[in-house]
Amino acid sequence: MSDPSNPLGADGVLASLQYPTFRRIWLASLLSNLGMLIQGVGAAWSMTQMTSSADKVALVQTALLLPVVLISIPAGAIADMHDRRIVALVSLGITLAGATALTTLAWLDLVTPNLLLVLCFAVGTGMALMGPAWQSSVSEQVPAEALPSAVVLNGISYNIARSIGPAIGGIVVATAGAMAAFALNALLYLPLMVALFLWKRISEPSRLPPEKLSRAIVSGVRYVSNSPSIKIVLTRSMVTGVIGGAIIALMPLVARDLLHGGAQTYGIMLSAFGLGAVIGALNITEVRKRMSGEAAIRACMLAMGGAIAAVALSREPALTAAAMIVAGAVWMMAWALFSIGVQLSSPRWVAGRSLAAYQAAASGGIAVGSWAWGRLTDAAGVQIGLLVSAALMLLSPLLGLWFRMPPISARDEDAEALADPEVRLALSGRSGPLVVEIEYRVPQENARAFHNVMQDVQRSRQRNGAYGWSIARDIADPELWTERFHCPTWLDYLRQRNRSTQSERALDAQAADFHVGPAPVGVRRMLERPFGSVGRKEDAPGRATNKGLPGDCKRAGRHS
Repeated sequence: MSDPSNPLGADGVLASLQYPTFRRIWLASLLSNLGMLIQGVGAAWSMTQMTSSADKVALVQTALLLPVVLISIPAGAIADMHDRRIVALVSLGITLAGATALTTLAWLDLVTPNLLLVLCFAVGTGMALMGPAWQSSVSEQVPAEALPSAVVLNGISYNIARSIGPAIGGIVVATAGAMAAFALNALLYLPLMVALFLWKRISEPSRLPPEKLSRAIVSGVRYVSNSPSIKIVLTRSMVTGVIGGAIIALMPLVARDLLHGGAQTYGIMLSAFGLGAVIGALNITEVRKRMSGEAAIRACMLAMGGAIAAVALSREPALTAAAMIVAGAVWMMAWALFSIGVQLSSPRWVAGRSLAAYQAAASGGIAVGSWAWGRLTDAAGVQIGLLVSAALMLLSPLLGLWFRMPPISARDEDAEALADPEVRLALSGRSGPLVVEIEYRVPQENARAFHNVMQDVQRSRQRNGAYGWSIARDIADPELWTERFHCPTWLDYLRQRNRSTQSERALDAQAADFHVGPAPVGVRRMLERPFGSVGRKEDAPGRATNKGLPGDCKRAGRHS
């Protein structure tokens, strides 16, 4: 058994660094994160020099994060549909173009507050497109047992950069101006592009053609909306982002108005936050070992509230920096727990879209919160804004009464592909809708228990692509139950059958175990528009035109 205290062991935080591909990409991402943080200092401080409006200063953070809210779901669908390596490279190209444009305009002294926000939005757009592809590809770079380590290390990468990047950014801005910070950021994207280019990604070709983008987006939304554990994580992360975003969005004003410092003071405060985040990330394995997810999140929120209050009341840089270290540690722990929860709850086919939904919720919360805290600060001042944030953060653990963090210890792995059902009617991939009916014969004394299991089956069917699900009981034969659901097309049905995870297959088996009698569970698959959804020549008995789809002459087991 591995020793969690050993950072290189299977449970250690550094376990994933022993895999060369992940190690190379991780080191390159550290440099790109460093550049992004340096640019962030330059952008935020440039805005404080161009305007005295707290609203405008806070909008820098909103401009960087709003694209995540707007395009994360399509970005997640694209990541699941296409080669994630290529998607990440294209995304980096967009980000590099935005950073280069910002550098050029700063060099020509043409940057205005609105133009700065537009270009920050462009950089954020590239990062939003890259996020789901990059994060969901981690599971392709390391084995399942090292995935929690890789998730935490990605957070550490950002926060190592945060621990030194803002300080470097402050020095660069103070000595060479914001233009130098923008240029350095553009250069530091290049190593990650090279690392991704060198990654020889091995992908297993799907036996079915990819979904169209619109259908893939709908599939992702359906999966998340029917996954209780993911919905809880999204809700908690969004609330945390709204409330806790004040500490980052208002930090330039803390440095300027409360500590009466300059760009270097701002950089040092953010560095303290990043240093705390690294400390928190290095201890996340121990926290997961000793505390449940809910207990850990509650502890993080309480500590974060106290740290924000200390920042609001302090006028000493050393005390503020100490509070920022605490805030960074618990902030990192909370986001690591949220991210691990989403990644371990999502099967591979929808991993990019689940992570995109998480990013949209988290970044949307921070973006909206940053705007709201800026407006409140304009009206009441920095100290009041931070104290309100601290009070709400201290109250946020009460959400656990309604949205308790799910217990997740290991990823639910994909199940083996099922044999294709027997087909004697000619079908094309677009034939549909398809109606599936599954008949169970259940003793009357087991009726209530069976019905309860079928509620979980309903969520399983719906998140994998079925709609119009129902369960009915025959009034003339009370032991006979009929499960019924639809799929839009024959191709969608084949996808729905083979998206199940091992736990979902076990759930199907649990439902089938209630069945009694000499005959097996009965399954009927029917074409709802038998002549409106197939070609004229497809009506001949026994004629099949599946047009490159999997073979149609294998018999299915008891799975639907």
